[in-house]
Amino acid sequence: MSDQIKHECGIAFIRLLKPLSYYQQKYGTALYGLNKLYLLMEKQHNRGQDGAGIATIKLDMKPGSRYISRYRSMASNAVADIFEYVQNKFVDIQENTPELMQDTEWLKNNVSFIGEVLMGHLRYGTHGKNSIENCHPFLRQNNWMTRNLVIAGNFNMTNVDELLEQLYELGQHPKEKADTVTVLEKIGHFLDDENQELFDEYKKEGHDNVAITHKISDNLNIANILRRSAKTWDGGYSICGMVGNGDSFIMRDPAGIRPAYYYYDDEIVIAASERPALQTAFNIQFKDIKEIDPGHALIIKKNGEVSMEQFREPTERLSCSFERIYFSKGSDVEIYRERKQLGRLLTDQILKSVKYDLKNTVFSFIPNTAEVAFFGMVDGVNQYIRNHQKDTLLTKKEQLSDTELDELLSMAPRVEKLAVKDVKLRTFITQDADRSDMVAHVYDTTYGIINNHQDTLVALDDSIVRGTTLKQSIIKIVDRLHPKKIIIVSSAPQIRYPDCYGIDMSRMGQFVAFDAAIQLLTERGMWQVIEDVYQKCIASLLLPKEEIVNHVKEIYKPFTPEEISAKIAEIITPKGTVAEVEVIYQSLENLHSACPKNKGDWYFSGNYPTPGGNKVVNKAFVNWKEGNNQRAY
Repeated sequence: MSDQIKHECGIAFIRLLKPLSYYQQKYGTALYGLNKLYLLMEKQHNRGQDGAGIATIKLDMKPGSRYISRYRSMASNAVADIFEYVQNKFVDIQENTPELMQDTEWLKNNVSFIGEVLMGHLRYGTHGKNSIENCHPFLRQNNWMTRNLVIAGNFNMTNVDELLEQLYELGQHPKEKADTVTVLEKIGHFLDDENQELFDEYKKEGHDNVAITHKISDNLNIANILRRSAKTWDGGYSICGMVGNGDSFIMRDPAGIRPAYYYYDDEIVIAASERPALQTAFNIQFKDIKEIDPGHALIIKKNGEVSMEQFREPTERLSCSFERIYFSKGSDVEIYRERKQLGRLLTDQILKSVKYDLKNTVFSFIPNTAEVAFFGMVDGVNQYIRNHQKDTLLTKKEQLSDTELDELLSMAPRVEKLAVKDVKLRTFITQDADRSDMVAHVYDTTYGIINNHQDTLVALDDSIVRGTTLKQSIIKIVDRLHPKKIIIVSSAPQIRYPDCYGIDMSRMGQFVAFDAAIQLLTERGMWQVIEDVYQKCIASLLLPKEEIVNHVKEIYKPFTPEEISAKIAEIITPKGTVAEVEVIYQSLENLHSACPKNKGDWYFSGNYPTPGGNKVVNKAFVNWKEGNNQRAY
């Protein structure tokens, strides 16, 4: 993606089902769980570089012994920083009493983070402050073991105001307005309720307090706690939680918006945001890793029992398609194939645009995440060539001269790497003009490949959000090669609407497609459409969110996708560009064809998977119209 946006956070979870001595004997280290947690987090490093954190719980510790450990970091390489901190706890032991590194009971009793339940989180701060207090995991502490709660997640809620009001009505006073706080406190409230109800029940039966504590730990109904907690949540989420006694869960929203994968056997239960992380860290086959079902929670009791429990009625599955296009690593075999198919499905549009003149067309891509889609596009071009060769040989083989035959058989796409992403340049100069000039040099190019004013350059990007980097850097750079025409191709459709489930795309004014539609309305004297949508959006905000519809769709309704693409090409073409610039986008139909299991497309179509999404998009439009740069939720 040429325009860098912040996006999904990542979760990692490990539950060791055997005593720590088992892993010491089988794998040669008491740090088996910590080592694997490190791998799970490093293999998901793409999911967050604003901060990271881990937490662990030790099972069956004696009263007075520390059993919950947590550490968070905002260092430039937060994961490495965290595990260096943990590793330092063992340095003196390894140097002075190395035999204790084999004594799992001593380690568990004397060294923090040596536990059976482990959680990790990688953070991208899409909004709000970047401070250590904003880093997961979040901890809710209590002297009762079964009232302690630790959570970490990949989530955004659209109805934070509503959830906060519910907490006020429960008598709570949250310390800040944030979905992380509301989620933690909502689950924590019903965890407290469950504890109190069980306490009252066992007290009536005549049990003493110590016995009651153990019976509560054995009989906490985690699924019921989650049902009561998530009843009014509106958003996309994958949330990992641990109760102080060792009960744990990983829950996923009813539409399956956010990803969550898991695996378990008689040794371990593991979960993560991306499947390849589990495959690599634990050497597990693709077929053995499952997705957590939408509206369900994977629950692991302290005694090691594992179950999949429904906590909300699943809705239509609308998993985030941007995970497939850009966010998740392409090392997932399904995602790799889908990205190739996205590129392949663009072939017809591209060939029509270059008038099938492959001799004078150079194909390239904008690094780095568009590379796999580019392979698919090249496959599509090669398939066209094979079909053309076959048809020509079948129909004209008697008419072809040797020269024409040689030319036919030598047909191949001209594939070159022209856009090269340079080292990250620091735009430390404060003046805007100088800063823009620095940004223009983020990319470099390969000179001498393009035939001056003769070749068309086709450059594939995986998506176009703002178009800023295209305008300030890429098009300027490649225009120096003197192509006749530059065609920017997006493997994703036009991004028209805000996201409110975790991606840093929440303001209308940041979308070049929206800018294009507004310019077209203005140029054609249709300003009244903008005013009408504004009034409808304002009125809609007084309605219950379940009754709100997306009025912003009307901004795009007067225009074909091709008209908007043509205006986008004008917007992203810098002054002084000699080559003609065209922009081609993926169609929604082809997106769904390429990614059949992940049809969440609200940022393209405006069809939001939860009622809160329609409220957010209307609010975002109101904010834009009023010059308010705040996010809409």
